[in-house]
Amino acid sequence: MMQYWTTLASVMGVYAFCQTLMHTVFPPEIRFIFLKIFHRLFNWCSVYCYFDITEIDGVNTNELYNAVQLYLSSSASIIGNRLTLTRGLNSSNITFGLSNNDQIVDNFNGVNVVWEHVVTQRQSQTFAWRPLPEEKRAFILRVKKRYKEVVLGKYLDYVMEKANELRRKNQDRLLYTNSRGGSLDSRGHPWESVPFKHPSTFETLAMDDEKKSEIMEDLLDFAKGGCFYQRTGRAWKRGYLLYGPPGTGKSSMIAAMANFLGYDIYDLELTEVHTNSELRKLLMKTSSKSIIVIEDIDCSINLTNRKKSGGVGGSGSGVGSSYDCSPPGAGAVNGGGEEGGNTITLSGLLNFTDGLWSCCGSERIFVFTTNHIEKLDPALLRSGRMDMHVYMSYCSFPSLKILLKNYLGYDECDMKKEMLEQFEEVVGKAEMTPADVSEVLIKNRRDKEKALRELLEVLKMKAEKLKCRKKGDDEDVEQEKRALGSPKGIIRGNSDADGVQKGGNDEEKQEEHDVENGIVDDDDGNDNAVATTSK
Repeated sequence: MMQYWTTLASVMGVYAFCQTLMHTVFPPEIRFIFLKIFHRLFNWCSVYCYFDITEIDGVNTNELYNAVQLYLSSSASIIGNRLTLTRGLNSSNITFGLSNNDQIVDNFNGVNVVWEHVVTQRQSQTFAWRPLPEEKRAFILRVKKRYKEVVLGKYLDYVMEKANELRRKNQDRLLYTNSRGGSLDSRGHPWESVPFKHPSTFETLAMDDEKKSEIMEDLLDFAKGGCFYQRTGRAWKRGYLLYGPPGTGKSSMIAAMANFLGYDIYDLELTEVHTNSELRKLLMKTSSKSIIVIEDIDCSINLTNRKKSGGVGGSGSGVGSSYDCSPPGAGAVNGGGEEGGNTITLSGLLNFTDGLWSCCGSERIFVFTTNHIEKLDPALLRSGRMDMHVYMSYCSFPSLKILLKNYLGYDECDMKKEMLEQFEEVVGKAEMTPADVSEVLIKNRRDKEKALRELLEVLKMKAEKLKCRKKGDDEDVEQEKRALGSPKGIIRGNSDADGVQKGGNDEEKQEEHDVENGIVDDDDGNDNAVATTSK
């Protein structure tokens, strides 16, 4: 053992002597060239190539570094032994990061790549325009040389895409509304936001499964169709029109769409928008991957059907007509077209949804809701503006089963067959909205059996009232038809008309006869004969 340490000390002494000799004999320039040649020789013999991704690129933050850090957090929790736990601002989940000077192996299309997180102390600087972190952070990507093109061509794009998905998934979604009167917030934005916490999903939405599946497939095709829209030359946007009676779940559908895609919601209040230019500015300040909503559009702005109304003032003025932005029935502010009035043209709203200004962002969904689709102008409903029309109907039997599962925890197998048959028979005839059914279930949610009995009674009562109302309406219609089609009325009307017509004809004939015979009716009522002679 003593001999081993003696040999090691001799080797270290020789190395120190050689190093001192090289520093004394060879100048720094020669040593630098020698090290450069050695590194080139080493790289030429090595089968790996290396890529450095630093945290700060000059004075700017490197977005690729942040993307790699977020991407590795999805796999570090499974493979890594030493992890860094973080939770960012407006984030609902805890993310796992690669620790300092640790490495992880990733696989992409059968190619193994090695990521290493290198952290070193930064040398102190006497002067800097921008204060820099005390530590230098960077990711080193190691891959075999023959896979270099795969990494640079596809792998890094895949990392960026996955990082964007993870960032959108981890962050809380926001609900925006336009500021009152077009005012700006402290950051100069016309939108005010709050965290969006609506729990509605397609699983809890009271709607037929077939219709829900159709909407979900359409949303997925839209979210994944960036290349398709680019290839076909179409703007990456889509419009949905939700219409139906009040209380059928239109707002819940919007929340389910946002939760399904992970999009933010911009709730546009048209009564706070004064001009078309303000409407365009609001559109420009919306972000991609968002849902722009205008609820109850027939109540917030007078956009009636021009074919029925003939335009404003009955002149048929076309799409450039101005509409008062106050609710229907309210008086116009400062007149329909005066400066300072809350007026928006139909043309401005159409350009908002399908014009050149609608292409200033990508991956947007426009959703309009209305209770009376017949009141809207056809130009607003055509394909390209409202691509998909979704009718939110009254509560059906499949919708009722979803509500029973949501509020009472009842599956179809948990209920008696006779009761299910009664529900199926009466729910379509009652025409109750999902909101009305939910209210009955919420009121009796502590007593499930009572909730079922009371709901069945309410449905039967509603169905009976609706049946009586329809029967009464039918009887009124039949009575009106019988009154209009009565034979006496027809005969009496015809005889009177014939008598008038006949009497009129007799008087005309009598006058003609008197004139021919020279009889004139004087003021005294006596008929005097006038003799006429001819010379």
